[in-house]
Amino acid sequence: MADIILKTKNLNKTYTGKIDTPVLFDINLEIIKGSFTALIGPSGSGKSTLLNCLGLLDPQSSGEIVFDGKSIGSQNVNELADFRNANIGFIFQFHYLLPEFTAYENILMPCWIRSGKPAPDIEKEALRIMDRIGVLKLKDKYTSEISGGQQQRISIARALINKPKLIFADEPTGNLDRESGSAVLDLMAELNHENNITMVMVTHDREAALRADFIYELVDGRICKFLDVKKEGKAGVAKAIDERGCRI
Repeated sequence: MADIILKTKNLNKTYTGKIDTPVLFDINLEIIKGSFTALIGPSGSGKSTLLNCLGLLDPQSSGEIVFDGKSIGSQNVNELADFRNANIGFIFQFHYLLPEFTAYENILMPCWIRSGKPAPDIEKEALRIMDRIGVLKLKDKYTSEISGGQQQRISIARALINKPKLIFADEPTGNLDRESGSAVLDLMAELNHENNITMVMVTHDREAALRADFIYELVDGRICKFLDVKKEGKAGVAKAIDERGCRI
């Protein structure tokens, strides 16, 4: 039986205000440990909202999130922040690197937040990661001095530094040209397989989604389709996407 690292039980999300706006409806999904899962769907379907809820950046309105066997939800804001820092990495469409710090310093930032000045072994690990993903030569560069693809690689290294159990990526190639985007997806897939890091990615890119092991499609805030890429094959999944009206 597959080891489940993350699952939801009837998760709902409504943004409240002058007019309440329901966004997610009874979401039930399971993320297998070590897998690469894609969340797809048309614009406005709730993909990023779901990712934010799963990543504990935005609280669900009702329902349950279970992370590695532990129900999440009763913790206060500070406890959730500590939990995220220790267990979850994030990669966004816009890298959110701090321009006043070097690439190396940006990678170490989660460690500074977690426990202050990083220990020598952590600093060594940052250099190892930079070397692994091909950006060691950028160690002392600032964001204004490196390309978009290189900046995204730095953000991936930052996501890896605390050795998270799960990485969430929200449109990680959306701000890159096709060649740079493909290189970033290659790197994510390699890290997923080499280090058994669980990855969940929101994407509007059909080809990017087909790199995943599993695909969930959202339409109007509901999961309407689950596809097992390994079981059905990329050709079969691509056909299912095209023939059953799943547009991304």
